[in-house]
Amino acid sequence: MKLNLQNLNALPPGYTLPAFDIPAMKAATAAAPTWLQIGAGNIFRIFVAALQQDLLDAGLTDTGIVVYEGYDEEIIPQAFAPYDNLTLAVTLNADGGIQKRVIASIADAFAQDTERLREIIAAPSLQLISIIITENGYAVDPAKVCAGPAHAVTTLEQVVAGLLSRYEKGGKPLAIVTMDNFAENGAMLARAVHTIAAAWEKGGYVPAAFVDYVQTMAYPWTMIDKITPRPSEAVAKILAADGFDAAITKTTKNTFVSPFVNAESAQYLVIEDNFPAGRPPLEKAGVYFTDKDTVRKVDQMKVCACLNPLHTILGVTGPLLKLPTIAACMKDARLVKWLNQAAAEALPTVENPGIIDPASFLDVVLTQRFPNPYIPDTPERIACDTSQKIPVRFGVAMQARQAKGLSIESLEAVPLFVAMWLRYRMGLDNTGAPMALSPDPLLPDAVKALDGLPFGEKIDVWPILSNAAIFGVDLYKVGLGEKIEGLFAELSSGPGAVSRKLSELYPA
Repeated sequence: MKLNLQNLNALPPGYTLPAFDIPAMKAATAAAPTWLQIGAGNIFRIFVAALQQDLLDAGLTDTGIVVYEGYDEEIIPQAFAPYDNLTLAVTLNADGGIQKRVIASIADAFAQDTERLREIIAAPSLQLISIIITENGYAVDPAKVCAGPAHAVTTLEQVVAGLLSRYEKGGKPLAIVTMDNFAENGAMLARAVHTIAAAWEKGGYVPAAFVDYVQTMAYPWTMIDKITPRPSEAVAKILAADGFDAAITKTTKNTFVSPFVNAESAQYLVIEDNFPAGRPPLEKAGVYFTDKDTVRKVDQMKVCACLNPLHTILGVTGPLLKLPTIAACMKDARLVKWLNQAAAEALPTVENPGIIDPASFLDVVLTQRFPNPYIPDTPERIACDTSQKIPVRFGVAMQARQAKGLSIESLEAVPLFVAMWLRYRMGLDNTGAPMALSPDPLLPDAVKALDGLPFGEKIDVWPILSNAAIFGVDLYKVGLGEKIEGLFAELSSGPGAVSRKLSELYPA
């Protein structure tokens, strides 16, 4: 059975259906769009789109979300159009329970049609543009900005071209909300938009007043959290047993897509409440609206202490021990002890945001979220782009310790992680067998020197450990350099060394 509007009422028991009039929602959205989403990825489909569905089901809004995909144009014809823009949201609970909900809040979805994108952004009814395009999408080099709005190439350039249409039609400011998972994301988005507009003004493509106009937009900071792996073959088999067509395909840009999205049940979305054109009442769907400083505190709690650094530890250690999933890693008592120590070292640097308790958040991460055996998340996915994650996930906490007058040289979990990352970069697992490394395209050249390093061969790691751009601090200046050198020498001494060192430090 194919997921589409015609087959909705033919789905078997156990599938939660929309409780609103879908044709009426589509008509209202077409007449007066209020929400434009940039990026058609899975976390949007199962989390953000579901929030708007909650409001539609409750009668708190009558419009849906219009989706534009600017990077991988194959997602729309493969995962949206064949299914009438419906998504089956599959929630995988830690107790083995599965919830299946049809999400129908996406009123329309398209790619490539930049003229239509500009029309929607210029619509007077539009309240917000949300963006989920990964952190790399916000890196804007002024020297490489396209030659004016008529030649917009990147997703952000296309959005700014839409803002130009809004400006030309006298449109009022609105909120442009990044929901990508990195620190101070709203500030980075604002800089990127301003950089593009300024480059166009310098080239004579737009008036100076347009540069001022983009600065009147709101760029709220956010923190989003929901572990959403790519579609799982195991989940597809469960759905197939219901007679559901759950085909998983891959685009030429290596995006895995399906009519369903699978994810954990836990989710958090915290947003700075700055919406000059109004917004949906998403607090009724569980979203936290607050001030910028509270968003910063929540983000630091998650990214620098209670989740992301712990994930990264498992991301580089799991492959060494040939552990297939994050849940499998959590069955290793040594790794669990290491994570607890890492969290304990980081928590003193965290300010309690008030709206979410750090200790409670951490407890859920370690006892429910990471150990969930039904989430098909892999260490290899987490290990992608590790070099870009380290300065924030570990460096910020070390800098905060310095600011608070706390000792850095007494840390144990962090130096072990750094040594383990260097050991991971050798490309040999704990037994000595060759091991594929996850993509890390911006990896510094000094770290690349470790790739293929044989056991027992000495290498000067000073150029790596002294590089504050990699770690946020010079590890020798804070008293950890020599400690990490010693740990790396032990971990790289021969087959079995990784397991032996973990057993020595964290005996089961």
